[in-house]
Amino acid sequence: MGKFSELVSKLEIGESITDSRTGHSGELLMRERFPSAYKWDEAAAMGMVRDRIPPGLARFIESQQFFFIATANAHGHCDASFRGREYSAFGKPLPVALAVDEFRLIFPDYSGNGLYNSLGNIATNPHIGMLFIDFQRQQRARVNGKAAITPANAEVKEIWPMAQAVVVVMVEQAYPNCSARIPRFTTVPESDLTE
Repeated sequence: MGKFSELVSKLEIGESITDSRTGHSGELLMRERFPSAYKWDEAAAMGMVRDRIPPGLARFIESQQFFFIATANAHGHCDASFRGREYSAFGKPLPVALAVDEFRLIFPDYSGNGLYNSLGNIATNPHIGMLFIDFQRQQRARVNGKAAITPANAEVKEIWPMAQAVVVVMVEQAYPNCSARIPRFTTVPESDLTE
């Protein structure tokens, strides 16, 4: 498990009941109701939707500057949040998320903006969806799984000094998405923004 083995081993994420690789009952119902030219079958889904993070997908996730998460509390009230890159005291960009191993992702929480919508949801319902988009390369990836929260320890503080907590995500589904409808954006140097 590497560097975070002690942290991850303390977490009890619980039993996981994953969806079928071809989709859950609601998805299957909608495919029947609104037929598409593209038909999902088990072989196609098995090739794309995985229950782990392959090395290429881990590199893609770790190279991103931001991502989005979706959570819902025990009553189904939803929250969608943006998670962006922080910088060290020396101006070095810090990773937004790391693949601990092929089954787990980890990302920091700095303050919850004082509201703790996402962490509050995870505390009552561990399901989480993550969306990583690279607008320059027009690529995206999705990760769905179960999350657990723990205070940031010394290992975490080495990477994210300002983190107060860390979220560990046990991956249930990980897959790249097609580039359809992703607008192509380019980054602007920060120096251009101050002029």
